Formats: sequence, C-alpha cells, structure tokens
Amino acid sequence: MARTLRLLLQLMGWSCVAIGIFHVLLGNAAIPGAAHAGTTVDSWGRFMGASFVGYGLAWLWAARQHPIPAAAVRLLAGVFLLGGLGRLLSLALHGWPQWFQIALTVIELGLPPVYFWLASADERATHDKTARRPRTATPTGAGS
Repeated sequence: MARTLRLLLQLMGWSCVAIGIFHVLLGNAAIPGAAHAGTTVDSWGRFMGASFVGYGLAWLWAARQHPIPAAAVRLLAGVFLLGGLGRLLSLALHGWPQWFQIALTVIELGLPPVYFWLASADERATHDKTARRPRTATPTGAGS
C-alpha cells in the first residue's frame, strides 16, 4: 500500500503541475465555456494556474519524503476535497456547469477518501520494518 500511495501522490502531483501550466499558458481558452470571459477572468485563471502548479509541487514533495508524511497527504487531499465542495456549492447556487466540470467534481469528491485511507500507509510500513529489525546487543560496561 505504501508503494501505491507514493505512485498516486506522484500521479496527482504531475497532473496538477501539467494542468496548472496549461492554464497559465492558455488562460481563458483552458476553461471550457470561458474562452471569451474577458481579461479579469483570464488574469485570475492564469494566476490560479500558477497556484495549481505550486499545489502539484507540494504533492511531489510529499511523494519524495521517507516516510511520506500522513499529515501532509491528509492536508493536500483536504484541499482537493474543498475544491470539489466548492463546485457543489456553485452547482447549488447557479445550476449545472459544462459537462467536463461535472467530471472534475466527481474526481475531486472521489479521490480524497482514497488518499485519507492510504495516508499513513508509508509511515506504517516504515514503522513495521523498524520493529522487525533484530536489535544488536550492546555490551554492558564496555569502555567503562
């Protein structure tokens, strides 16, 4: 499970970095249905794209830690879940968005429970390996 967690963190991290760069480079054209939304939305979208790159880098940082810190995974997954909840709020207030936004909402609500479940897998595996190592005897009185 620790290997699965590391793989999922890397996948999430690289996906967020790629999506963020896509939004920085394309602006409004990266948002389905918003190609002609104006300069304010374009500026905001490019800024949020850069923020998403940073978010992806945080996932990649977590994936490189040994053991992977469960608290970081839970925090990052919680932020992702909050994004999905924001989309649900938008749906409740303004109605159904473009179909791709619905697919993203499903992902943003469905993946965090997987991350919450796997969050401590690497810490547990590291602890189990440490607990199984034979202890070496230390001679008493040596060097005294």
